[in-house]
Amino acid sequence: MAEGSYRANVLVCGGTNGAPSEWRLCRDDGEASGVAEVYQALVAELQHRELDNEIEVARAKSRGFCTMEPVVIIYPEGILYCQVHADDVPSLVEETLVNGRVVERLKYEEPEDYGEVPFYDEIPFYSKQKRITLRNCGLIDPENIEEYIVRGGYEALAKVITSMSSEDVIDEVKRSGLRGRGGAGFLTGLKWEFTARAPGDVKYVVCNADEGDPGAFMDRSVIEGDPHSVLEGMIICGYAVGAREGYIYCRAEYPLAIRRLEVAIAQAEAYGLLGEHILGSDFCFHLHIKEGAGAFVCGEETALLASIEGRRGEPRPRPPFPAVRGLWDKPTNLNNVKSYANVPQIILNGADWFAGIGTRRSKGTAIFALTGKVNNTGLVEVPMGITLREIIYDIGGGIPDGKAFKAVQTGGPLGGCLPAEHLDVPVDFDSLKELGAVMGSGGMIVVDEDTCMVELAKFFLTFAAAESCGKCVPYRMGGRRMLEVLTRIVEGEGKLEDLDTIREIAAGMETGSLCALGQLTPGPVMAALRYFEDEFRAHIVDHCCPALECQAFLSYYVRPDKCQGCGICARACPAEAISGGKRMIHVIDQSKCIKCGNCLAVCPSRFSAVTKVSGDSIEVPAEPVPVGEWHE
Repeated sequence: MAEGSYRANVLVCGGTNGAPSEWRLCRDDGEASGVAEVYQALVAELQHRELDNEIEVARAKSRGFCTMEPVVIIYPEGILYCQVHADDVPSLVEETLVNGRVVERLKYEEPEDYGEVPFYDEIPFYSKQKRITLRNCGLIDPENIEEYIVRGGYEALAKVITSMSSEDVIDEVKRSGLRGRGGAGFLTGLKWEFTARAPGDVKYVVCNADEGDPGAFMDRSVIEGDPHSVLEGMIICGYAVGAREGYIYCRAEYPLAIRRLEVAIAQAEAYGLLGEHILGSDFCFHLHIKEGAGAFVCGEETALLASIEGRRGEPRPRPPFPAVRGLWDKPTNLNNVKSYANVPQIILNGADWFAGIGTRRSKGTAIFALTGKVNNTGLVEVPMGITLREIIYDIGGGIPDGKAFKAVQTGGPLGGCLPAEHLDVPVDFDSLKELGAVMGSGGMIVVDEDTCMVELAKFFLTFAAAESCGKCVPYRMGGRRMLEVLTRIVEGEGKLEDLDTIREIAAGMETGSLCALGQLTPGPVMAALRYFEDEFRAHIVDHCCPALECQAFLSYYVRPDKCQGCGICARACPAEAISGGKRMIHVIDQSKCIKCGNCLAVCPSRFSAVTKVSGDSIEVPAEPVPVGEWHE
């Protein structure tokens, strides 16, 4: 999902039998889905009916069902209203909150016959999810520490400080099998142990919240919806590794996340849960926020640490690893947002509980931003080991408009695509890696039959190559050269030798790049070449794009058996390449056509007279003729 289309929700809680003594409205601060307008309309309507004194207004993060939002939920009946607009508010208040009746046109209905859907967990989008990291998102006010505490917040920290040694904490995290959720999948407890054992009196705990993948919003959602879970995990880590200070590195493009972190830190300090002598103990720990400038390379741990220090964000060779020499050359533990957010639940429920979820080598849950050509886009948290088919079809609701599934890109711009033959692969760190994809930080983009895999690979490579810090030659030059080759192919100038060139460049980048970003940049291209080499060859040998997407191979024609001579296409053509008068079959001059696609876009669907073809042509009149006078 694109950055600007992230959505929030409206949530109405409390009340019985249509006459609640107290209602609770929870909302997010987002604007993209019209939630602000819904919120303002609801507040105004309640004031108009003199009901505003009975209502407490709070904030809550989206529950992830982005396709259906803005959402209104009525508790305890569990009525779920979807895609609510400001104009719907008066009838919603009148019918449901005053008279206790359901507004059927707004009520959530599963597209297929699923039966009654009384509440979240019984909706197919949620039925196969297991929420651990996202357990509080959408249920609490993220700027109210007391709501986090009511749901068990900071109990893990209290348990750690009062009854566990640092070795006990590290052992518990190790036994849980938690692996880093930032993409690499390294065992979290083992990293903590390395930091704890490193010599030195000064150590640091750092959280990587520099989420930069296109369409990714997992870390942001956790911070915006449940910031205290991240803080609690970091404080516990500080206790375990012997650190007194920590940093949260969050990109400046996340102003709401940063504000919520600031509020959460201030509240935790006020409650004695952060700062000096936490919970009356000798343990002291302070947290700071460092705003990143949006460089993708700063997602790499050594570049991130350099940025915190005020230096240019560039990776450095490893070893030494940050656990030995990190921030300001001191031992440093660095984990992702989701990794820290899991820790309090592991401490409270035990390592065996967490290890009982997932697969043998990938424990717990995984969070994905499910986007692309899928009916139910949104944020999902599922047990490790669930199949791609279950995520895409059972949770995601399948492919829109009856189109065929083609591939799914996992791991963001450094990941890889998997075709339909691998839909039943279990989703975990090792299974995806064996097939040429990666778990990554949690991006999952679904594409259908209309997607050109060569162009898709070029799209991801364009992003990754532009984000190179330029420090090492394999990444800096390799990305550019590979992009040049792909550009030639999609522009119709490719050669078969280019496929071998791509493989050679990829091998050099994978073995020679300084950091994981350079090493993984060829991933999307190599996965596409591995599973869709026939499309690459079609572009090179047959000079066509099977998906009808690459403009260099396309031609637009007006079908003489469909054209009604309305002239809409001619008026929309910026190149004046379409000729024909009223009630005349129109003709496109291929020498003038700039392949903008306007004619196809504006042609009325009841006619569908304009078509596009790739590497071929259709028989059409040489010049306009009256409608009805064209014969095959």
